[in-house]
Amino acid sequence: MSFTTGGLFIFESSMFIDLYSDLPDWDRVRKKVMDQNLLQLRSSASSQKISGQICSRLKTLSSNEIEYFRHTSDLEKGYLLWVGVCRAHQFIREFATEILRERYITFRPDIPHEEFDMFFNAKAEWDDSLDRIKPATRLKLRQVLFRMMREAQLITAQHQILPAIISSELADLLAAQQKQDLYLLHVRPIFLR
Repeated sequence: MSFTTGGLFIFESSMFIDLYSDLPDWDRVRKKVMDQNLLQLRSSASSQKISGQICSRLKTLSSNEIEYFRHTSDLEKGYLLWVGVCRAHQFIREFATEILRERYITFRPDIPHEEFDMFFNAKAEWDDSLDRIKPATRLKLRQVLFRMMREAQLITAQHQILPAIISSELADLLAAQQKQDLYLLHVRPIFLR
């Protein structure tokens, strides 16, 4: 549950990926970002936390996905970062498939905050560590998750679910890693070649 900071970090992730093309080692990229304060943050603790979040997500992307990220549209960059977030955080992955996708494919076009609350409570029944999370932290987790979904253009500001419009090239890249990752964008893997 370490995603309480920020959102998708699309701009920052682009910078990290550009650095990665020169320094193909995420630890070295992170060190350079922190040493040169490339995130332009006031505290090194914030820089360390955000850099760690970005790297943990980008590490989940294959080399082909990273290369594709460098040349694709902002929309598909958001999709790739959403997939990276879901790969890095099992809780978000389960929310994306069990709640967001399920509502989309059953023609329930919105995703109210209550859906997150019910999902969180159901997971907390089986995981004591979730049950111990303070209400303020729970609220922050919900806020950040909804922000990421908006930034990935999977929902609107009014929490209406948007269909993911992905290219066949991106669909093939995601399917090459794990076909189930397409569920994170409401796409049915069965329809791929």
